Amino acid sequence: MKLGIFLPNWVGDVVMATPTLRALRNHFGPQSRMVGIMRPYVADVLAGTSWLDDQIFCNPRSKDRDLRGWRFWQRLREEKFDLAILMTNSIRTALWSRISGAPERVGYAHGPRSLLLTHHLRRAMIGRKFAPTPTLDFYLELAYAVGCPIESPRMELATLPPDEAAADHVWRTLNLEQKPVVILNSGAAYGASKLWPPEYFGELGRRIAADYGHMVLVICGPNERTLAREIVSHASHPRVVSLVDPRLGENYPLPLGLSKACVRRSQLMITTDSGPRHFAPAFDVPVITMFGPTPISLSETHFSKAIHLHREVDCGPCLQRECPLKHHRCMRELTVDQVYRAVQVQLQSKRGQAA
Repeated sequence: MKLGIFLPNWVGDVVMATPTLRALRNHFGPQSRMVGIMRPYVADVLAGTSWLDDQIFCNPRSKDRDLRGWRFWQRLREEKFDLAILMTNSIRTALWSRISGAPERVGYAHGPRSLLLTHHLRRAMIGRKFAPTPTLDFYLELAYAVGCPIESPRMELATLPPDEAAADHVWRTLNLEQKPVVILNSGAAYGASKLWPPEYFGELGRRIAADYGHMVLVICGPNERTLAREIVSHASHPRVVSLVDPRLGENYPLPLGLSKACVRRSQLMITTDSGPRHFAPAFDVPVITMFGPTPISLSETHFSKAIHLHREVDCGPCLQRECPLKHHRCMRELTVDQVYRAVQVQLQSKRGQAA
């Protein structure tokens, strides 16, 4: 049995797809061949895991012709898939699955793309609107549709030796080895509407460092260096540091694997609703997530060590990438005091578990 699995395009969504990948592997067994079709930038999310036997990279906007058009379609056809499973909802991926020649193509019904699928699922409706279904469960339903038994919603990731070596270097260089480490993740590739103000993050980090004596590490991606520096500047505390610390060198590499390794060895993660927040439950690390323009119900992770914070406003959740009213109340009115109270709950719980 050869499966072609069209994976999501977002980092967090790929993490939420891991229970589905596990279910498919357990059901079809080690003798099957599972191939993930994905954007190149999400490949590091699954690095170190064993569910996929191979990967096919795609990017319809890439200058590399191997990632689009005829060469990409030819690679799909060469695999001779028996079954294609679509976690994405675009008509493009449905067309790709049809081009692949897979005789069975399973995905969610959505307009004309239903004609390209052999088996399509219908999303639950409330009246004329889609019911708010967690993305994690949304993907698991695809596994159940092809015969998989009920699977745990536990997300799961791994790290590679180079990731751990890079994190070891960070821990030694920034003197993180002697104290518990709390991670701050401020990014939001989705858009500015998910950002919590850097001065809030800075004050929160300073209070954690001062009150608990913990080290606070701000992680970031290559496009978030400036934001990480701003947070450390606002904190103005020697135990609040970041992955762009001058001691690590200018333009220190910031691969996704490094962020995974940093989260894995931390005591607590405090984060916006961005992709890396899902690393915490995948490594069984307590997490506090601040939600703004997106409803909690869509990205519920079923993780018992998670605290979700959300400030209800009359204009939200709007699901917009930028605040259409320019006031950004849903995030700005979520105060440092509110988040700090959640930090106290999580760290006290951690102490209780250790005792």
